[in-house]
Amino acid sequence: MQHLARPSIRQIPVAGPEAGPYGITTGPDGALWCTMVHAGQVARLTIDGRVDHYELESATAGPAVITPGPDGALWFTRLRDHRVGRMTTDGEVTSFPVPTPDGGPYGITTGPDGALWFTEMNSDRIGRVTADGVITEFSLPTQGALPSIIAAGPDDALWFTLNQANAIGRITLDGEATLHPLPTADAAPVGIALGTDDALWFVEIAAGQVGRITPDGRVQEFPLPDRTAHPHAIVADPAGGCWFTEWGANRIGHITAEGRISEYDLPTPSSEPHGIAVGPDGAVWAALETGAVARLAA
Repeated sequence: MQHLARPSIRQIPVAGPEAGPYGITTGPDGALWCTMVHAGQVARLTIDGRVDHYELESATAGPAVITPGPDGALWFTRLRDHRVGRMTTDGEVTSFPVPTPDGGPYGITTGPDGALWFTEMNSDRIGRVTADGVITEFSLPTQGALPSIIAAGPDDALWFTLNQANAIGRITLDGEATLHPLPTADAAPVGIALGTDDALWFVEIAAGQVGRITPDGRVQEFPLPDRTAHPHAIVADPAGGCWFTEWGANRIGHITAEGRISEYDLPTPSSEPHGIAVGPDGAVWAALETGAVARLAA
């Protein structure tokens, strides 16, 4: 995908603003799947604009981050009823309670071992769930850290952000955790993704920066032109670099592997972009909390 100076951006309504589109990913069926954090729903969106909604068992489940699983289903965290959800591509839902009460599962990704790994924001734990629903939890060596988004690294480990501990964490498949403090104080990292350069790229929502950490723990930080932009989520660009949402500035941004930043305004003011994904059509798709999904095509 080429990155042009003036890409085409359009917005596709998927729900009312009260539903809160939040996480988004490309499913194994070639459609986009989006969580509705306030409505207790998951939506399926085809690239030609068809939208189907699937209800969860609870309207207050708080579905947040969503990812394709190794079993051909979609897996997502349920932040408010403290469960991990699974949905088949025809909308069949199952869910698994997190063992720690009120754990607050949030980020989720497929690990190199074929299980799903997730963060527990409220309990300072990293969880692992198998395709048949068996959950294991690993405690982190810190308290009040607010583990947020998690991604598989190039080193057979999982990497995650620690929003309140101001660090990037790494956990091995047997549960050994290492923390890497960030150079900027109170940066509050949230989104993290594996880049095409085998480094982990992350966004600092409070500092207005994009960061990069190598598997050996070396950190670089790249300030955004607007330090109050509140970057939230990030995804690798298959052509190199990463795309990210600027929740506070109503933009989608791009950063090259060398740190060059480009930014694109969304057409509707105060859209509140959250999750971001590269779609099956090569375009960039972002969930807008105001009730739409944005498509950016170079």
